[in-house]
Amino acid sequence: MRMGKFKLNMFGCGMAVLFTAINLAMPAQAANRMGQPTPDKAVVEEAVPSDLATKSLLLGVTKAGNRLISVGHWGHVILSDDAGVTWRQAKKVPTRTTLTSVYFTDEKNGWAVGHDTVVIHTADGGETWEMQYSDPPAETPLLSVWFENNEHGIAAGSFSFMLETFDGGKTWESRPLLEAEPDEFDQPHLNAIFWGPDRKTQVMIASEAGSFFRSHDAGKTWELVEMPYNGSFWGGLTTKEGRVLALGMRGNIFASDDFGTSWTKVETGADQSYSGAVQLDDGTIIAVGLAGTVSYSTDNGASFVTYVRPSRTALSAIAASANGEVVLFGDKGIERQPGKLPAASAPAGS
Repeated sequence: MRMGKFKLNMFGCGMAVLFTAINLAMPAQAANRMGQPTPDKAVVEEAVPSDLATKSLLLGVTKAGNRLISVGHWGHVILSDDAGVTWRQAKKVPTRTTLTSVYFTDEKNGWAVGHDTVVIHTADGGETWEMQYSDPPAETPLLSVWFENNEHGIAAGSFSFMLETFDGGKTWESRPLLEAEPDEFDQPHLNAIFWGPDRKTQVMIASEAGSFFRSHDAGKTWELVEMPYNGSFWGGLTTKEGRVLALGMRGNIFASDDFGTSWTKVETGADQSYSGAVQLDDGTIIAVGLAGTVSYSTDNGASFVTYVRPSRTALSAIAASANGEVVLFGDKGIERQPGKLPAASAPAGS
């Protein structure tokens, strides 16, 4: 395994928002063996209520019905019931470790994952959470979580580590990513799991070092997709029209109209790494990344025009909001941005 290569991508020139979080010192939690649920008597340190929860590092966001849920540093889980205008903390979160990703299957049931191989679950729309899995000694941060339905889900992270559940997270088992690894397979980090075009059986994973993975059977098996770019991909989005967008380093976005069989480079005018994207109701696609990069597309991701926020805040995720705006999430917490390209857009990289 060429470990040095991936350490360079991850800790050197990679997605600074996410990997700053990975390097943060975390309080210890109760250990458990791989493939076993967290013991009933595990020591749990609950997230502390803080007025700074909306102003500190936030890494992931999702929707649960009309509610927005975002997760981040210190086990912060914040909720909004007015499209991101106002926010409040969840009432009970059983961890203070950094949470990196969150996913809901309906208005009530959701999962979040993070450092210390933590998996937490909510059955009340994010108000309260319970610990389902934790393994601090493994030193294996989970970077993404995805569920096919309320029973079958996958959590994945560094060095191709993957957990799978078939009972809604009551038990989690470690599993290989590929049934047979190719020669010199470097076990890349699995950065983001997301639905493919059919949103039934097709699933994709954004990875690093020119790698993507796809599944034709809702995550039961995976195959390696070679990309026309050797850099890392921190996120991905499937548009309403079925186009897959791969969000990469250094302003790179690639588009596929055949579920990853072929890819076309998209012009963005940016030189910073992308990490998250959203498609609005009117079809506009907005991708966000490092140094305040916000890129807009009105042609289904065929091209982007980039605006650089004056704050140059590193951005990790984005969600639609009210009043024609979007909510941005990053290393300074929550910021807001117009849902349309600002009239006086700053040149990318300026």
